[in-house]
Amino acid sequence: MHVLITGGAGYLGTELVELCSFDQRITEITIYDNLSHGRHGLFTGNRLGECRIHFLRRELLDTRSLQKALETVDVVVHLAAKVSTPFASGDPHAFEQVNHWGTAELSYAIGKSNVQKVIYASSASVYGISDIAKTIDDTPTPNTTYGISKLNGEKMLWRLNNQKTVVIVRCANMYGYSPSLRFDAVINRFVRQAFFEGRISIEGKGDQLRPFIHIRHAAEVFRRLITDVDQSATVNLVDKNRSILEIAGHLKELLPDLEMIFVEQDLPRTSLQVTQSPEMSDLYTYPVSFSEEIQHFVSKFRF
Repeated sequence: MHVLITGGAGYLGTELVELCSFDQRITEITIYDNLSHGRHGLFTGNRLGECRIHFLRRELLDTRSLQKALETVDVVVHLAAKVSTPFASGDPHAFEQVNHWGTAELSYAIGKSNVQKVIYASSASVYGISDIAKTIDDTPTPNTTYGISKLNGEKMLWRLNNQKTVVIVRCANMYGYSPSLRFDAVINRFVRQAFFEGRISIEGKGDQLRPFIHIRHAAEVFRRLITDVDQSATVNLVDKNRSILEIAGHLKELLPDLEMIFVEQDLPRTSLQVTQSPEMSDLYTYPVSFSEEIQHFVSKFRF
């Protein structure tokens, strides 16, 4: 099986490439990434598995390169995106250019190819805000430019459903150590601040909720979707909904001298809760507690 992973050098991509490289059913991996995120952890560290791995530094909007890269591909995993924290509204043009129209360009190329399956890393941010846990049956109502662009990306790929297997995965906020680490995600940022600065900044009262999933859990699910799932679906991928205060409490237990600074406590903060799709729970088992995950993360810092 030949798998092409767009954004394969990113946070999730680096973990997924490693897992796939040791799966004997996957004989070839093509990584399609423009390295715009500035992270190069994919290219360092432990040896990968025995399958053939190719790296292409290319753009999603490069039609010719996309079509050529897909010539012998069986499965596409589309991770490439301009990313954001769930409630951030950055440059709307940039989000639309990459997440919407870049995904559209990929969908046109896949439609003309012999690709059998496409798996898309969407986002729980398509649900907008909610104090009640959203299920896959709830209508998406994104309230940020990022969420809107990811939902538009879903639409671009879902239109292939009558030709290919299409799996849309609405991912929770990812956290945890990876060679291609992101520090803009809230848990990762807290761990860095706590370890190096001895304090973290909490916006509002800290009671706002977010859906989270460990990066390794997410990578394992995507690997299983590549090899074991043959039906089209849209699913939610979540470990647990946690409040910011709960996360801070776990860090405080690990680092007792940690100082918590509350910013703008009088301003209300929005929440989002998401319920995991049942079929996702069957794709991985990871009997490690949240505290153990955080402790492992902290152990990765050198000083």
